Amino acid sequence: MKLDSSISAVVTGGASGLGAATARRLASQGVRVALFDLNAQAGEALARELGGVFCKVDVTSEEQVQAGFAKARGVHGQERILVNCAGTGNGIKTASRDKATGQPRHFPLPEFEKIIQINLIGSFRCIAHAAAGMLTLEPLQDRERGAIVNTASVAAEDGQMGQAAYSASKAGIVGLTLPVARDLMGEGIRVNTILPGIFATPLLMALPDHVLKSLGESVPFPKRLGDPEEYAHLAETMITNGYFNGECVRLDGAIRMAPR
Repeated sequence: MKLDSSISAVVTGGASGLGAATARRLASQGVRVALFDLNAQAGEALARELGGVFCKVDVTSEEQVQAGFAKARGVHGQERILVNCAGTGNGIKTASRDKATGQPRHFPLPEFEKIIQINLIGSFRCIAHAAAGMLTLEPLQDRERGAIVNTASVAAEDGQMGQAAYSASKAGIVGLTLPVARDLMGEGIRVNTILPGIFATPLLMALPDHVLKSLGESVPFPKRLGDPEEYAHLAETMITNGYFNGECVRLDGAIRMAPR
């Protein structure tokens, strides 16, 4: 798919981090970008910078997702690109002992469900709505109607201690990539997934400098944190390379996460 002003895109989690970098990169190619996020202040500011549109969307809400797509399409028309970057995580062991009492406790199931709802079901909800909209479009060159890029994590393959919910949610995204690509192959919609390693996102950059230095040095090569622009570059490649379909690609400097 050639990127230009005739193409519109939706980026979830687009107000910061990987989503913001991807939105900027797409906009730099002329693409009309809509940002889905909960952070209205950051999202509206970035939308103004890019000449795009901000939609306050909680991806766990069917009503908000529907309203977000309706708003984005009302301004930019039907999107041909969806990039799913909305997500979150937690760090809770499956079972552990209370530090104060020594009594055993288990992973609180509402916290597990929350991560699955945001990362996995939220991503699929946006995929389903975007794909249904793309079916209304006339095909481009090579009978292509659209491209979808999802965000998993290296934790999908080597999750650390306390990442049961997060890893399960991201492994689910990996697991749905090929079946969804096959569901949509007859309609000319491609689906791919990126598995980022340790990236310099706002959440991570809030850690102390010595922790960031240690994390960077844990990467085999290059010994640093990933730059969100590097994620955006791979997302662009997945979108523009018409033979890229049904793939899950690690972007991690060859890191393999230790147990803790």
